[in-house]
Amino acid sequence: MPLDTHYTGQTFKQVGTRPLRPDGVDKVTGRAKYGADASAPGQLVGRILRSPHAHAKIKKIDTSKAEKLAGVKAVITAADLPDLTAGDHGMYDILENCMARGTAFYDGHAVAAVAAIDEKTARQALKLIKVDYEILPHVTDVDEAVKPKAPVLHAKNFTRGVTPKPTRPSNIAKRTEYGHGDVEAGFKQADIVISRNFKTEQTHQGYIEPHACLANVGPDGQGELWVCTQGHFVYRNTCAALLGMDVSKLRVTSSEIGGGFGGKTHVWGEPVALALSRKANRPVKLVMTRDEVFRASGPTSATSIDVKIGIRKDGTIVAADATLRYSGGPYYGMWAELGAMTAFACYDLKNVRTVGYEVLVNRPKTAAYRAPSAPMAAFAVESVIDELARKIGMDVIDFRIKNAAKQGTKSSYGPVYGPIGIGPTLEAAKKHPHMKAKLGKNQGRGMACGFWFNFGGQTCVDLNVQPDGTVNVAVGTVDVGGSRASLGLVAAEELGISYDKVRVIVADTSSLGHNDMTDGSRGTFSSSMATVFAARNAIAILRGRAAKMWEIPADDVEWKDGAAHAKGEGRGNLAPLSLKEIAEAAANTGGPIAGHNEMVADGAGVSFATHICDVEVDPETGKTQVIRYTVIQDAGKAVHPTYVEGQFQGGAAQGIGWALNEEYVYGKDGRLQNAGFLDYRIPVCSDLPMIDTQILEIPNPNHPYGVRGVGETSIVPPLAAIANAVSNAVGVRMIHVPMSPPRILKAIKGDKIGR
Repeated sequence: MPLDTHYTGQTFKQVGTRPLRPDGVDKVTGRAKYGADASAPGQLVGRILRSPHAHAKIKKIDTSKAEKLAGVKAVITAADLPDLTAGDHGMYDILENCMARGTAFYDGHAVAAVAAIDEKTARQALKLIKVDYEILPHVTDVDEAVKPKAPVLHAKNFTRGVTPKPTRPSNIAKRTEYGHGDVEAGFKQADIVISRNFKTEQTHQGYIEPHACLANVGPDGQGELWVCTQGHFVYRNTCAALLGMDVSKLRVTSSEIGGGFGGKTHVWGEPVALALSRKANRPVKLVMTRDEVFRASGPTSATSIDVKIGIRKDGTIVAADATLRYSGGPYYGMWAELGAMTAFACYDLKNVRTVGYEVLVNRPKTAAYRAPSAPMAAFAVESVIDELARKIGMDVIDFRIKNAAKQGTKSSYGPVYGPIGIGPTLEAAKKHPHMKAKLGKNQGRGMACGFWFNFGGQTCVDLNVQPDGTVNVAVGTVDVGGSRASLGLVAAEELGISYDKVRVIVADTSSLGHNDMTDGSRGTFSSSMATVFAARNAIAILRGRAAKMWEIPADDVEWKDGAAHAKGEGRGNLAPLSLKEIAEAAANTGGPIAGHNEMVADGAGVSFATHICDVEVDPETGKTQVIRYTVIQDAGKAVHPTYVEGQFQGGAAQGIGWALNEEYVYGKDGRLQNAGFLDYRIPVCSDLPMIDTQILEIPNPNHPYGVRGVGETSIVPPLAAIANAVSNAVGVRMIHVPMSPPRILKAIKGDKIGR
């Protein structure tokens, strides 16, 4: 049955259906090519030598013995990656993170690399490289790093965003502030004020496929890179800048991706592989071990967050304040800034302030993780929101509904909202059977709201009509969560043909104009918009070709149901011309038929969700089992509902692991102690319940079909929803994530707060 959009009045025939995924057969049969599956004749094995110290000055590197080892074709250090990015602080940080330049800033920091004829030789060569280190004091904890006596990572780091400019260096890279109104005056109006500090530990995205690439740079300066990435165009631009190559001379092809979640938006070993290949004049494959993935690729921030909220007895929030400290590894980031922007975004507040501090620590460079920074901020804010509601005896959903943002609300980070879904998700949660289900012994229920911005960015699409009437769509956004199926549906919808007549491919960087990363929930939103306009571009050409075949003006041709129709008096004898018929005649009417679109896709439309969670806590062991979980989220328009539900469930599953088990554990020596899936425990099937979903569709007026991104919002509420559920089950407010059994037992045994 056609699905009504209730937005434009359009009846969809393809969009909103659930066809099988186009990559499914290849993936289950092993034909799909991932990063480590690329190969080239004569390829070498690349390996990286990493620092065993959390903080150390590199006094000398002796590579002479490694270079003389039979089978070694190239050895590089920072000297082989000269600074070609002077004046661009962000690029210099990327360069230094790829290969330490005088100082190793964390356990696992790359200091040298080799390319050899096989794995055994490469490993042997690493052992022959001698590095003379001077061990320096280190700091890995975000709160310890901001103390006056903490070892300072960078002598030239003076906190940005502070007036006057500090005269002493520190580990605070930047201060940002958002908000409006008078917070101090607002707190004076409050009948009840709750202020708490919350901590979250560093986590990893947990993708199953490690970072892998195959690099090949020839003597003519032309290069190719095959890589698992969320954005091959950005990888091309970054790697070319670091190696001093013209962008047009580096061709990057993305593989299938075995998970990314933000962790594959940054380059790690790719510039190193290219530098090795250039020096060896042979292809070099570089694949990270799991230990390297944990020690040397980007995890989330660890955080320490202070939240203070004041309310009247009727439940009205009169003031809200938060101070957020986020670790960024040894380099500047914007993680606390994102936390400060998202913290109170769900609510309509007259007096609100958030202050974020970017903190440098001796840990790996922080990377994005699915709605980066928002889950931690929501954990802190939604915990206090829950506590306030219970303090005045108000239903936790009603309390949120009373204070929820709505169309016309000035958000806590500045913009005024258009049509948004926070209110509808809360109303749906209130009516959901989950909220009315009875709880058993040692069980608790929690709920929480979450927000993510979404964005669009630079996007380019080619749509090619083939001589047999089938259609190829070439896109530049990497398919991380099902975008090829969604874009195929959109192209079929616009053209009026069946989905099985469309094939979508991800083009390499030399075949299409620039496309931004698949991140920020932009993939389907931006590329579907470009696909719509590329299809309409093609339809205009198809109408012109039909007009030529009929020898009538193009304005007298309309396109509907996959065919050209002649309109006007005396043309009833002209039978419709199908897309296939027009395509078959293309050689005689003007040549190939194609549509194209490039744009900066603005107006992504913000996203909101409400989650409900039931847990059971064993009072003897502190073990927590999630027994029921429900996700309610606004998708704008669900192009492929099965994929949308999968995004909802995937975010919730990752949030469950983050809330209960996952954390980086560092020793006193500053070295990571659990760099593997045996000791860093992500959820498995037995840890998870069936995750129920409810898709709401509050259309985004800035998209032709009303689409909003959905991939990231679903990880924002789980930390808070689970913390609220556990707190209700054990009768103690939990303020430290993950809520591992030892922390829960400590809370049960009398600690006033679950630290």
